[in-house]
Amino acid sequence: MDALVPALAALLGLLVGSFLNVVIHRVPRAESLLRPGSHCPACSAPVRPWQNVPVLSWLALRGRCAACREPISVRYPLVELATALLFAAVAARLGATPELPAYLYLAAVAVALAMIDLDVQRLPNAIVLPSYAVGALLLLPAALAGPGWTAALRGLAAMAALYAFYFALAWFYPGGMGFGDVKLAGLLGLYLGWLGWSAVVIGTFAAFLLGGIAGVTLLATGRAGRKTALPFGPAMLAGALLALFAAGPIAAWYGALLLPSA
Repeated sequence: MDALVPALAALLGLLVGSFLNVVIHRVPRAESLLRPGSHCPACSAPVRPWQNVPVLSWLALRGRCAACREPISVRYPLVELATALLFAAVAARLGATPELPAYLYLAAVAVALAMIDLDVQRLPNAIVLPSYAVGALLLLPAALAGPGWTAALRGLAAMAALYAFYFALAWFYPGGMGFGDVKLAGLLGLYLGWLGWSAVVIGTFAAFLLGGIAGVTLLATGRAGRKTALPFGPAMLAGALLALFAAGPIAAWYGALLLPSA
C-alpha cells in the first residue's frame, strides 16, 4: 500500500502533465483550453488519441509530427515526466491523507506557472487567482477532520502575512518584484502555513536563496546582465516545494546549530 499511492500518483501526473502542456502553451495567449483540440503547431493536423499518450507517443513518433514530420519539442515529454515525478514525490511525502489532493494540485500549478514565467515572465491571473479557492476547497476535508482547523487558520494567517510581505517589496522596489509574485506569495502562504510556521520561513528564505543563486549563475555565464529582468516565480515555487519536503529536517538542523546539546 505504501508504494501503491506514489505509483498511482505518478500515473495521474503523466496525464496531468499532458494537460499542463496545453495550459502552458495556451493560457499566456488567452486561448481556449478546449477548442480547438490538440494539434500540430506547424501544420495544424489534429493529434490523434494514440498520438497523445504521455511520453510514449513522443518516443514512438521519434519526436516528430505524424503528419508533417516537423520536430516536436522535447519539452513536452519532459513536462509530463517532471509532473509524474513530482506527483509521486508528494504522494510519498504525504501518503493517502486528506491533504494529498490539495498538494498534488499545488504541484501541478507549480509546473505550469514555472514554465509560463520562464517563457513570458508572467504569472497569469487565470491560474493564480482561482487557485486560492481551489486550494481552500481541497484543504477543507482535512480541516473538517478535526485538528486540521488549527492548520487551516495558520494557513490563512500565513497567506495574509506573505501577501503583505511581498506587497511591501513590490511597492518599495517595483523593479525587483512584480505583483504577479505578490499574488503567488499569498497562495504559497496558504499551503506553507498549513504545514507550519517553519515551512513558511524556510520556503520564503529558500525562494530568495534560489533566486539569488540563479541570478548569479546567469550573470557569471553571460546569459544575463545587471539590468536583465529575471522571473522570480520559479524560485518561489521551488522554495515552497523544498519546504514541503524538507522543512522539518532543515528546522531541526538549524535548531541544533543554535542550541547545541551539551
